[in-house]
Amino acid sequence: MKKILIVDDDNVLRKVIRRYLEKQGYQVEDAGSGSDGLAAFQDYSPDLIVSDVAMPEMNGFDFCRQVRAQPSGQLVPFIFLSGKDTIEDRVQGHSMGADDYLTKPFEWNELLAKIEGLLEKSRRIHSEIVRMIQQLAVTNKANIAISGFGSQEGEAALQVTQTYEPDPLPLTPAEERVFWEVIQGLTNKQISDNLFISPRTVQTHLSNILNKLQLDNRAQLVRFAYEQGYKKAKNQT
Repeated sequence: MKKILIVDDDNVLRKVIRRYLEKQGYQVEDAGSGSDGLAAFQDYSPDLIVSDVAMPEMNGFDFCRQVRAQPSGQLVPFIFLSGKDTIEDRVQGHSMGADDYLTKPFEWNELLAKIEGLLEKSRRIHSEIVRMIQQLAVTNKANIAISGFGSQEGEAALQVTQTYEPDPLPLTPAEERVFWEVIQGLTNKQISDNLFISPRTVQTHLSNILNKLQLDNRAQLVRFAYEQGYKKAKNQT
C-alpha cells in the first residue's frame, strides 16, 4: 500500500483529502504545518507528498526545499496545492523541486490522476535504476572474461573476482546493519521493522552512511554497493 503525506494548515481540507485518499486505497498521514511535515516525513517515509503553499511558520516552498535537501527526499514525488494560480507562482513551485502544481479549488479526479501518474513514474525510475545496476554488473563481469579469454591471465582474473572481498565499511555496527538493508531496496519503514528501531533512527543512520561514503542518495548507495562488491559479499554470507 502506497503511503501519502498531506501537509496543509486547513484542518477541514486536510481531513477531507485524507478520507478521500484512504477510500482510494492509500495509507495517509497528515500534518498541519511545514515543520510538522518535516517531522512526519522523517518518521513516515512517504511515497508521495501533497502540500499547501501558504502556511504559517514554514510555507510550502521552504518545506519542499528542505525535503529535497535530504538524500531520502530527492526522488519523492511532490505536488503543491495552492490558491494562487499565476504563472509566477507555478514557476516558483516547480523551481523549488515540485513535480506538479494544482490550484484550489480542484477536481478530485484530477488530484487522483496526478498522484497515480507520479507514483507510476517513480516506479519506472526505480525499476530503471535497478535494471541499469544489474546490467552494469553483468557488463563488468563479461568484460573481464573477454579480456582474458583463452589465457591463464584471464582465468586468474576471473578467479580473483570470484574470491574478491571488498574493503571493510567505514561504518559503525548499527550503520552497517542499515547499509545492508538499504542496498536490498528496502524502505525506511521496512528497515525499521526488521531492525526494531524507529524510522527516524534509520534515517539518521542513512544520512551518516551517505556522508561517510561521500554519496548523495539511496540510488548512488545501491550502485556503490554493486560496483564495490558489497552486494555480492552479502549474498555469499
